[in-house]
Amino acid sequence: MDRRITEFIAGLRAAGVRISVAESADAMRAIEQAGIADRNIFRLALQTALIKERQDQAIFNDLFPLYFGKDSPPALQPAGGGQLSPEEQQQLLQQLQQLLAQLPPGPLRQLFQSMVSGQPLSNQQIRAMLANVSPPHLSDPRYRDWMTRQALRELQMNRLQQALRQLLERLREQGMREEALRAIEQAARANLQALEQQIGQQVAQQMQEQVQGQGPRQGRGRPTERELLDLPLEQLDESLLPEMRTLVRKLAARLRTRLALRQRRGKTGTLDAKATIRVNQRFGGVPMLVRHRKRHLKPKLVILCDRSVSTQHVMSCMLLMIYALHDQVSRTRSFAFIDRLYDMSHYFAESRPEQAIAQVLREIRPTRSYSTDLGNALAEFCRDQLHLIDRRTTVIVLGDGRNNENDPNLPAFEQIRRRARRIVWFATEERWKWGVYDPGSLSSDIYKYAPMCDAMHEVTTLRQLAHAIDRLFLHP
Repeated sequence: MDRRITEFIAGLRAAGVRISVAESADAMRAIEQAGIADRNIFRLALQTALIKERQDQAIFNDLFPLYFGKDSPPALQPAGGGQLSPEEQQQLLQQLQQLLAQLPPGPLRQLFQSMVSGQPLSNQQIRAMLANVSPPHLSDPRYRDWMTRQALRELQMNRLQQALRQLLERLREQGMREEALRAIEQAARANLQALEQQIGQQVAQQMQEQVQGQGPRQGRGRPTERELLDLPLEQLDESLLPEMRTLVRKLAARLRTRLALRQRRGKTGTLDAKATIRVNQRFGGVPMLVRHRKRHLKPKLVILCDRSVSTQHVMSCMLLMIYALHDQVSRTRSFAFIDRLYDMSHYFAESRPEQAIAQVLREIRPTRSYSTDLGNALAEFCRDQLHLIDRRTTVIVLGDGRNNENDPNLPAFEQIRRRARRIVWFATEERWKWGVYDPGSLSSDIYKYAPMCDAMHEVTTLRQLAHAIDRLFLHP
């Protein structure tokens, strides 16, 4: 227990609570006197010894169950809520076993059995399941719900609902009465909710371990440059951000060198007949001096970025790279959208790109889940910012096209397309997810916008992002 209390104190310190060595010793002495038999007294003793500021109370409340509630999984309802007759219970057990045999071995089978039978899973079993999915890559407690949804999605929790419907249908075909079926469904759904909460607690525990440098990612060592290039940006660990920023700057330098080389080669390209005739008038029209075309128009860029939690790493890398190439661009205006449009350009006009991006992430952020509304942001853009678009402007839209069932506002998108030189979409999801309904992030409208775009690029890794930006300057 002493070790667990020490870990708890370290967790509080990592979350920003100031605790001295003397106060840690006070906490140990308080526990010696209070004991651990009564959970409430144990909690109050720790709270009294460790918490001095009112604002630290919320952190204590969040972390205490993570460290001292690990071995007590939530209570689940028995099969059918205890309202089934012995014959109905036997019938349910037989059908459940048949259905379990059809499910793939692994977490899904364990979760479904627990959900229907009411047999609880220990936290160690839940942790073993989470070892097979991507560990949380954010440690900020504000993103706990989002990290939990990501874990539930990877565990395929939505398939449990389908399996439950299948089980109920089989029991109905065998003549089970409707009251018993309703009882089975209600108990199973309540158990599913309890299991999701249990998984959420373990995800929060993993996030806290990340803060203390004990998470599953810490034991893997630092990735190489090649691994960073192909690492999914959605799963980028905060501890890797410095290496990633360095790599982005290197990629931007390579892109700038490549663009300069293209421009030099372009100067010796097409013969300019009019200029050649004009400069050789003094030689009686004999072509003594040859002139080549030197046409290089720097593009204008207007960037619309989805400022969701899931896209913030892609957005940061893209903005860092684009603004590092400022000498290759005539003008850049950048906007973020959530449920409305935010102008980010003044941040970059006043600060260096790294500082500007940090300000954007700090000051522009979603206040609730499922708030993205590109349709409304497009309407605001057409109303206030459409004058920024002309025939030299390339419009870049960065996002996954998930509008949370809001109107995609295709007429506004078409209005921008008619004025712009071209529209390029940088998709932050893998191509196989485009247009696919997902319970965690709802429907995708990306294929409604795609016919109006001149190019669609998947940019889930840094390598893909650099390639997409390089293509922007290939035909400015």
